[in-house]
Amino acid sequence: MNVLFLCTGNSARSILAECYLNHAGQGQYKAFSAGSFPKGEVNPLAIDTLQRHSIATRTLRSKSWDEFAAPGAPKLDLVITVCDNAGGEICPVWPGAPIVAHWSIPDPSDATSFERAFVMIKSAIDRLITQPIDAALAAPSKKPSHLGPT
Repeated sequence: MNVLFLCTGNSARSILAECYLNHAGQGQYKAFSAGSFPKGEVNPLAIDTLQRHSIATRTLRSKSWDEFAAPGAPKLDLVITVCDNAGGEICPVWPGAPIVAHWSIPDPSDATSFERAFVMIKSAIDRLITQPIDAALAAPSKKPSHLGPT
């Protein structure tokens, strides 16, 4: 299953989601990420967060969602927006009419927030790969119980 994670800047949340699904999906999923207005570089705190969890970061880059709407792009089965800005934008028409979902992950701004965002993304992706698709696509909770208040 090919999954595209979208966020406006494609520098943090969508990158975290792409990397974690490729790590946890064990070959059953191929994850990509993109942004409506990509920043052109991956946030160093996103890279640090992934590396703390022993997740590969070698090939990361910030890219436009136009790459995935163009001819020759991978066929997408699922498109998930992970920030409220991207969730409210008019997305391109994706070839193949993939399932579209939205997970509202707060914008991380410091190392603590990046870890909190990663835990929320990890929880949602763990549901995605272990539960039926309709249950798995429910929005993740904004308050992971073991992290205390957000």
